[in-house]
Amino acid sequence: MSTVYERKFGAFQLVMTIFFILVCVITLLPIINIVATSFSDKNAILTGKVGIWPVGFNTEAYSMILNDLSMIRAFFFSIALMIAQAVISMMATILAAYPLSKKDLPGKRVILLMIVFTMYFSAGMIPEYLLYKELHLLNTIWVLLLPGMISAFNLIILRTFFMSINQSLYEAAYIDGCSEFKALREIAIPLSKAALLTLTMFYAVNRWNGVSDIILYIQNPNLYTLQYKLKLMLDLINIPYEDGMVQIVAPENFKSACVVFTMLPMLIIYPFVQKYFKKGVMVGSVKE
Repeated sequence: MSTVYERKFGAFQLVMTIFFILVCVITLLPIINIVATSFSDKNAILTGKVGIWPVGFNTEAYSMILNDLSMIRAFFFSIALMIAQAVISMMATILAAYPLSKKDLPGKRVILLMIVFTMYFSAGMIPEYLLYKELHLLNTIWVLLLPGMISAFNLIILRTFFMSINQSLYEAAYIDGCSEFKALREIAIPLSKAALLTLTMFYAVNRWNGVSDIILYIQNPNLYTLQYKLKLMLDLINIPYEDGMVQIVAPENFKSACVVFTMLPMLIIYPFVQKYFKKGVMVGSVKE
């Protein structure tokens, strides 16, 4: 009987392995094509000859990006902005989620209702712009950091994570005279490392990909992010050519190079964070 079960289970594993390999291949093919396009010759791109391998190796698109000193400055500014956003957002989210995870917090239901309300309704673009103008946030770095400081969705996730921690840990700490801040620092944060790093990644990726707030609230070129600088270059390269002008790269070539250039930091950071995604909630807590 066990042999039949092992055969069926082995066949199931084989089928599922093949299935997920195909899913991975289907997912990776567009990315590989973008990378190949970014390194291909414009004629090969225009004639549709580029597949998963560059045709007529060409780095002109990357040269256009790297030769622009303002682009390099925007790249490092975007990294600094992403780090600042992740740090500020996580500090605010932790300080909000921890008290909301306590059953005896006065007015907790009302506070949660107000938080959930913001997930479905907003004042709109014009009232937000007028508010930031009155607060003198326009053309400052704070207009890029403060509005997205706390995500209601991330806050609820972290609150639920804190609530799942074994309450006996807190009770033992309170008996020993531990304050709430010390309980947060010594118990909640260490046991929530997986959730904290995951949400940090969410905040960082959201800030890295953000461009709409730059368009609406920033006119200072020193505060342009990499994504907005690339958008400006894409708009320029898509302008129809006048008589006598020579096209150095195809628009698709440059667009692909921009995609590769912007996704590199995330590809470098993710392997160092993804191992924490698999960790359980109660790692290192009470043992039975």
